[in-house]
Amino acid sequence: MLVSDIPKVMAILKKEYARLRTPAVTEVAEELRASPFRVLVSCIISLRTKDDVTRAASRKLLSLAETPEAMARLKPAEIEKAIYPAGFYRTKAATLIDISRELVERRSSRVPDTLEGLVELKGVGRKTANLVLTLGFGKPGICVDTHVHRITNRWGLVSAKTPEETEYALREILPARYWIPVNDLLVAYGQNVCGPASPFCGSCAIASWCERRGVKRSR
Repeated sequence: MLVSDIPKVMAILKKEYARLRTPAVTEVAEELRASPFRVLVSCIISLRTKDDVTRAASRKLLSLAETPEAMARLKPAEIEKAIYPAGFYRTKAATLIDISRELVERRSSRVPDTLEGLVELKGVGRKTANLVLTLGFGKPGICVDTHVHRITNRWGLVSAKTPEETEYALREILPARYWIPVNDLLVAYGQNVCGPASPFCGSCAIASWCERRGVKRSR
């Protein structure tokens, strides 16, 4: 795929996205009229967790505590119960308490609005930080998860070994107007069409632009 193909491909993905289910963190953010803290909580829960579990766990926990102050007052067992069966739920409960206390005690209960500030928080990497920037603050950021990494490399748009390398590569070539929507579009497409094993290339709306790098079997 050429850089000049990006506008055409993104336009097609936007049309396809309308029929696909919104990724969990985005859905939770939209229905709760997202604050940066709510987005951050949902992002932490979502790590190595299926979307359906993330949706339910985020809603349940945020019904108990919507602010750093309220979250910091919860006991670990209360958070664990609310987010179970999210992956590593005990570790995530401890992380959420630590982050909340950090925000209350050192940051005036405010979530940092810069990438640099966000990655200083315990358990927050670049993927989570970029998602908080885009969904919580409406600021430009490129959130590269496993779907964005896999698909953009499969297209041949970038050639990178890690999601972080993919993020840096996309920052160089992806027009700024696509920075915020690219994650939602590719996550939804990756979950439903362009999966890691045996993707649905035969029915893919953008197959003619894809180099199919690394694809050994498709449907």
